[in-house]
Amino acid sequence: MKNSIITFLILSAFWLMINGVSDAESVIIGLSAALLVSILFCKNCNVFSDMKLSPKAILFTVAYIFIFLFELIKSNLDVAKRVVSPSLPINPGIIEVKTKLKSPMARMILANSITLTPGTLTIDIKGDSLFIHWIDVCCDDQEKATQVIVSKFEKYLEVIYG
Repeated sequence: MKNSIITFLILSAFWLMINGVSDAESVIIGLSAALLVSILFCKNCNVFSDMKLSPKAILFTVAYIFIFLFELIKSNLDVAKRVVSPSLPINPGIIEVKTKLKSPMARMILANSITLTPGTLTIDIKGDSLFIHWIDVCCDDQEKATQVIVSKFEKYLEVIYG
C-alpha cells in the first residue's frame, strides 16, 4: 500500500509541475491517471518499501534534492574549469569507498547521484563498497575518499531510508 501511495504522490507532483494548476479539469484528469497507474502497477512492487514517510524523512528528501543540485552545479563548474585549462589538471583513477547504507534502494540512489555529478562514475557496488572512477583522485586513503565523495549524500539517505 505504501508503494502505491508514494507512486501516486510522485506521479501527481510531476503532473502538476508539467501542466500547472490552471484548471480543475486538468488537475482531476492528472490525479485520476496517477491513481489508476498507482493501483494497477504498484500492487506488488516494493520499490519504496524501505522509504520512511515521517515528516523528518520528507524534509530530508527535499533537502537531499537541493544538496544534489548544488553538488551537480559545483562539479559541472569544476569539470568545465579542468577542460578549459591548458594543462588539463586531472589525476584519474578508480577508488573504493564504503557506505553505511543498508537499503538496496538507498545504495542505488547514492550510486546514481555519484554518477550524475560530473567527474565521478560509479562502476560497481559490492556489499558496502562502491567502486568509483574519479577524475581527480586526491588521496589513496579510503576514509578520506569516502568523506569527499559519499558523505554529503549518505547522511540524508540514512534518514530517508533508515
